[in-house]
Amino acid sequence: MTDHDLTGYEESTFTHGGTQRRILRRGTGPAVIVMAEIPGITPKVLEFADKVAEIGCTAVLPVLFGEPGRDPHPDAHGLPAAARYATSSVLKVCVSREFTLLATGRSSRVVSWLRALAAHEHERCGGPGVGAIGMCVTGGFALAMATDPRLVAPVLSQPSLPVAVSTGRSRTIDISPEELAVVRGRCEREGLQVMGLRFKGDRFVPGDRFAFLRRELGDAFVAVELDAGAANPAGVLPPHSVLTEHLIDAPGEPTRAALDQVLGLFRTRLLGGEH
Repeated sequence: MTDHDLTGYEESTFTHGGTQRRILRRGTGPAVIVMAEIPGITPKVLEFADKVAEIGCTAVLPVLFGEPGRDPHPDAHGLPAAARYATSSVLKVCVSREFTLLATGRSSRVVSWLRALAAHEHERCGGPGVGAIGMCVTGGFALAMATDPRLVAPVLSQPSLPVAVSTGRSRTIDISPEELAVVRGRCEREGLQVMGLRFKGDRFVPGDRFAFLRRELGDAFVAVELDAGAANPAGVLPPHSVLTEHLIDAPGEPTRAALDQVLGLFRTRLLGGEH
């Protein structure tokens, strides 16, 4: 794969709380906020967004880090350039006060901006609510965003924060107890479902994290956990990115089935089961 030139995507900006960020948008219908993994909005992330648009939703991608459309695979720009690009994205997240990497019992500051974006897109796109999917460092953002009743379809793909450098950090996720209580209440009263995806054995997303979510949310947490052998072997890193770099987009593949489950949640919650 090579760099994506962003053809087919409308570019704009959104400002909240004094912070302005670029936005990519494609499709029509209810909005789904697609939050990319490190190193950024890769061609694979854009392929996922294309599928969101194809089912009748508007894929909305905030640029949180990285260069949109750049292919991070070493084959695209060479290994040294790929390593520099990945490192620069990691460093931006590490030094940013918007992201909470290690602290427990806290959501990242950027979540407030993302909630405002979701509210704006709901007003713009209409529909019964908004969907959101986070990946890797942004994975838990979709959970914290669900304190807003307009967020009706949260998906946590390989949620990796806080970084699992201790047992305590492995057994939690980046959300405050107060916010988690709000989400739990919505699950109990409104039938909200929270979907989570991970590869078994992924050291960035320990099984204890999903066990924690099961305890806190009960049957409202829908866990999709795949064997490492189901990952696309063409991925550069060990099995991690369920819906992008390690997806095998072919019938009968477990990662394709996981993708279909995610799109099915968006159809049910945002489109009333249409399409």
